[in-house]
Amino acid sequence: MADYDYDVLVIGAGPGGYVAAIRAAQLGLRVACVESRETLGGTCLNVGCIPSKAMLHASEYFDAAANGAMAKMGIKVTPELDLAAMHAQRLDAVKGLTGGIEFLFKKNKVEWLKGRASFVDATTVSVGDRKVTAKDIVIATGSSVTPLPGVEVDQKVVVDSTGALEFSRVPKHLVVIGGGVIGLEMGSIWRRLGAKVTVVEYLDQILPGFDGDVRKEALKLFKKQGIEFKTGTKVTGVAVNGDKATVTVEPAKGGEAQALEADNVLVAIGRRPNTDGLNLEAAGLSTNQRGQVEVDHDLATKVDGIWAIGDVAPGLMLAHKAEDEGIAVAENIAGQTGIVNHDLIPSVVYTMPEIAGVGLTEEAAREKGEIKVGKFPMAGNSRAKTNHEPDGFVKIISDADSDRVLGVWIITSVAGTMIAQATQAMEFGATSEDIAYTCHAHPTHSEALKEAAMAVRGKPIHV
Repeated sequence: MADYDYDVLVIGAGPGGYVAAIRAAQLGLRVACVESRETLGGTCLNVGCIPSKAMLHASEYFDAAANGAMAKMGIKVTPELDLAAMHAQRLDAVKGLTGGIEFLFKKNKVEWLKGRASFVDATTVSVGDRKVTAKDIVIATGSSVTPLPGVEVDQKVVVDSTGALEFSRVPKHLVVIGGGVIGLEMGSIWRRLGAKVTVVEYLDQILPGFDGDVRKEALKLFKKQGIEFKTGTKVTGVAVNGDKATVTVEPAKGGEAQALEADNVLVAIGRRPNTDGLNLEAAGLSTNQRGQVEVDHDLATKVDGIWAIGDVAPGLMLAHKAEDEGIAVAENIAGQTGIVNHDLIPSVVYTMPEIAGVGLTEEAAREKGEIKVGKFPMAGNSRAKTNHEPDGFVKIISDADSDRVLGVWIITSVAGTMIAQATQAMEFGATSEDIAYTCHAHPTHSEALKEAAMAVRGKPIHV
């Protein structure tokens, strides 16, 4: 039997990698994790999910004070923006959470190999000037921002999502290229803090992949909040002159060009898997047309003993998908049965209101067969009304014959939390009737989910 330095070597310490490493160690395996950043947690904890939520949350407070929402509730304040302090609380959140992962590594005896990994062969990886071997290797290298051809990101005037977290002053005009999740979240932050925000989206609608009703309602709400949109529009160039930029756009289907003057430009057209420098060929691996490492149902690649999870593997590029795969891959390596239901990975946009969905869109469900749809407006929900949050709705899509829930879509302030109930119900094969006859506490936003389930049969109470 071959002698290895480790039972499991995980490449990457993002949400997928660090979870895989910790779970493998919990299962009694000798584990090391390779990470080149100075801190653990990957993009999500360092420059993605966590810091953006810190800024979104803080900017919501500022906006509520500035736009009169607090005054309507009897709280009269005149807000003063201290952007340096807002950035400081963001960095403090990041420091606490990344430090927490380092503590968990030590607690679970996971060795952190600092540096970049490159395959030597199917069981050997070089990390700096060191070579290590492992019986099983997990590729969890995550993803990075997709560049826009011909547009240079200087992280000063033209930025990606990382740079958009670091503005030292509020831009007078921010042009966001891309109407997806990242562009809308970042645009929302700076719009609340006083910037004029223009979102340029190549497609005719924002939020590709989301339910059609959600996309339309979200566009309406964001416009109401003051964000400008140019949908069906392509960017043909970005020219930087000093501390300003000129963004040239034209209709996607052809037409007259237009120039947008901006203080900053955010490029947010998507993300691509990180495989450069891994030397996958040495291990007998290659990537597909999307740059991903193909895996089977167990998250195993075509090379025995090598696995791939998270953004580098096919599927949604979401931290919680990577985390679930991290647990599953560790359990599979340990001889247990690790499973991820990729049909039920919830998606959330952390704007205000939040937008969340799981399962099929109405459009996709109709292509598969006969369906029933129930919708309930948050304007009819007592908790939303008392919180002055009437915008949005809950939508449930179920199979016309079996009544099994196929998809749930929510727009409301706590949609990201509410979608967990829907996901769990669907995991257990719930029908809309199951949800409708489940007692929900009053008054809560979640009652809208119950009412939407009742609406599937045309019998909601409060509308």
